[in-house]
Amino acid sequence: MKLLHALLLTATAAVTTPALAEKWDMPTPYGDSTFHTKNIQEFVNDVEAATDGELSITIHSAASLFPHPEIKNAVRSRQVQIGEFFLSRLSNEDLAYGIDSQPFVATSYEDAAKLWEAQKPVIVELLAEEGLMPLFSVPWPAQGLYTNGEIKTVDDLSGLRFRAYNASLEEFAAAANTAPVQVEAADIPQAFATGQVQAMITSPSTGADSKAWDFLTHYSPIDAWLPKNIVVVNQRIFDKLSPEVQSAIQDAAAAAEARGWEMSKAEAAEKTQVMADNGIIIVPPSEELQAGLQAIGETMLENWKANASDNALAILDAFQK
Repeated sequence: MKLLHALLLTATAAVTTPALAEKWDMPTPYGDSTFHTKNIQEFVNDVEAATDGELSITIHSAASLFPHPEIKNAVRSRQVQIGEFFLSRLSNEDLAYGIDSQPFVATSYEDAAKLWEAQKPVIVELLAEEGLMPLFSVPWPAQGLYTNGEIKTVDDLSGLRFRAYNASLEEFAAAANTAPVQVEAADIPQAFATGQVQAMITSPSTGADSKAWDFLTHYSPIDAWLPKNIVVVNQRIFDKLSPEVQSAIQDAAAAAEARGWEMSKAEAAEKTQVMADNGIIIVPPSEELQAGLQAIGETMLENWKANASDNALAILDAFQK
């Protein structure tokens, strides 16, 4: 009888004890005030609600857990389960990753969406080779030019120390006869304060979030490109989840991508106004400046084509049709 009683208790416990909650860590490169991070927080909330807490995700923003360049490999090596990074940082692995950071290829949200449609299947395949699965991707607003004083031609940039955040922008800066300096978004104010950099191309989001008015005077909306962030999960870890939790993640990811694109569109106008309200002078680019920048972009695209993989060239071909 004692044995039977013990077996009944064990069976009852097995039925009534809930599954242990899965806990994930998610490094992101940007601060909590950035719209990307806010969107990710909503994604996390959606996952936790849909799974009744069976999966909880802790966000480690502003590169507090891993430096930005290490996030992808941290997910790949299963040090963390999920992470966000700037997609074109991987251009040195395959130029397919960086087509959205090629100057003046896609300069509107409509074009950026068309480019992502062409790019996504290739990115999915490339990341799968590393055991990673993309969940969603969201663009930054179109990139603008930040300087002290108005820049009327490309020649006015000559000799400036220029903030860069990926290989394409380094090439762009060098072509404009400036000195490119790698600086992460979180380090922008200090870099300008110490004279490490003197000008930059970045989104209105980053400009406002870094309080560019403290160290710069002018912003010119050149609409150079709309680069994307991407959120990826380790495939092996994802595959171990129940079908219900997998579905909840994918549904939340689809919602996050749609929401993120709308947040980005709203962000462009809102943060440009924030900068204007704080004293940044908003100057439309002159015809001479725009023509000079586009000429650099055309040269860069020819260089990109000469070095691109077949997959990368297929993306451009599909986009331009």
